[in-house]
Amino acid sequence: MDYYKKYKVCVSGAAETTDCGQSAFEKAEALGAEIVKQGAILITGATTGFPYWSAKGAKEAGGLAVGVSPAQTEKEHVKNYELPIDYHDFIFYTGAGYAGRNLLLTRLADAVIVGCGRIGTINEFTIAFEDRKPIGILEGEWEADEVLKMIIEKSHRAEEMKGKIIFSSDPRELVRKIIELVRQEKENNHKGRNSAD
Repeated sequence: MDYYKKYKVCVSGAAETTDCGQSAFEKAEALGAEIVKQGAILITGATTGFPYWSAKGAKEAGGLAVGVSPAQTEKEHVKNYELPIDYHDFIFYTGAGYAGRNLLLTRLADAVIVGCGRIGTINEFTIAFEDRKPIGILEGEWEADEVLKMIIEKSHRAEEMKGKIIFSSDPRELVRKIIELVRQEKENNHKGRNSAD
């Protein structure tokens, strides 16, 4: 039984992608497309770089992309933060700045997939980790995946998250495994409830 018709998958990654390598945009776009092709909704931080390209992939695959902005209004989003509005069906203007946006962004999602990133991406990862959400880590020619491995190992909670963190360099495989984790989690959340609930 599907408890929600569409799962919500957040893509987290660097807005500034200079250090991400040549394959970052292609992988981000493939990730967004796969999320949609596998029946989910993409959620991003409504920013440039890696999340932007995942939104592009999602929209070009005919899916739904939702942005969560740090800005209070569209005007502030575009003029003050200098962030894009294209490739998103909806953008929620939180007025919460980057730190508050990161919390809301990850909490809105059923799972978080992390690509090439920097400190903001690590912040989104740690929120998802604390919330014990399913997490996908896209491996590539960037350092973020190695940094996240180190954080997991030194967290003293690696055992608690065993089976909830997936590493893969293949966007299709990563999305498939993450969506399966979300499906299992939702089934477990609803076990024991009768149909009248």
